[in-house]
Amino acid sequence: MTASLTLRRRVTAAFAILASTALLASCTGNTPEATGEAGGGGSDAGSSNDETGETVTIGFSAPAADHGWMGAMSTRAQEAADGYDDVELLVAEGTNDVNLQISQIETFINNDEVDAIVVVPFDGAALTGVALEAMKAGIPVINVDREFSDPNAARVTVVGDNYGMGHNAGEYICERVGDDPEAVIAEVTGISSLPLTEERTQGFEDALSECGQDVDNRVAADFTVQGGESSTANLLQAAPEIDAIWNHDDDQGVGVLAAIENAGRDEFFMVGGAGSANMMRHIQEGDSVVEATVVYPSHSGR
Repeated sequence: MTASLTLRRRVTAAFAILASTALLASCTGNTPEATGEAGGGGSDAGSSNDETGETVTIGFSAPAADHGWMGAMSTRAQEAADGYDDVELLVAEGTNDVNLQISQIETFINNDEVDAIVVVPFDGAALTGVALEAMKAGIPVINVDREFSDPNAARVTVVGDNYGMGHNAGEYICERVGDDPEAVIAEVTGISSLPLTEERTQGFEDALSECGQDVDNRVAADFTVQGGESSTANLLQAAPEIDAIWNHDDDQGVGVLAAIENAGRDEFFMVGGAGSANMMRHIQEGDSVVEATVVYPSHSGR
């Protein structure tokens, strides 16, 4: 086996570990919590990929950490890198500016020391072109959470089960409202243009159809507190009676709950999305309309 092939395999293993560790660790809470020592290169090494070798430099670019789940992604990626003596992680400043994120990736491409790039795109379609450039330059790319529009733009893609997330929310609401033909069901989505949002909505609709229900009112937010509050305020004005709401994202759910409180509404129950610690506390304390939240599990790269 040549030295270059060995390095390539180690690069692929290293960035896959970083991305999957970040995604798995972040899918149950919106605020990063302290973790124990990372175990990449220690005595528990399970394969030759875990043995210290030539340094691998990985560029990491993600949206701004103004969203708790996204902030946890960046934090856990750094923690994973710190567990390896031979991995250097170059973290670009988090940004919701697509052009700036493209520029960050171009900087990684032009850096001769960067062996691989991990990208959590703000908009997968918009970043597909620059990811293809990186792949053509021989730099493996791993695409996390928000998918590129071309599968050739990444060596590995790690995403959550967004369809299953929506389906689980729909199943819970079906259990609660049954086949009542008068039930009014609402949905507060995330960024409507993202494939993951479309998948969550499709899963939700499919589950509701199994009990003869459908979505009567749908508004789109943007995964932020402000967006959740403004969109939900519009929803509540448009729908004087609601039986159930599914909110796609627990971070924007803070704003959703603020709008509900401001409107003085409590005739319905709400299901959250992502399983944040904040929403778990609301459920435990019974101090809001939130009855459940759907965790955001991930599966292996494809």
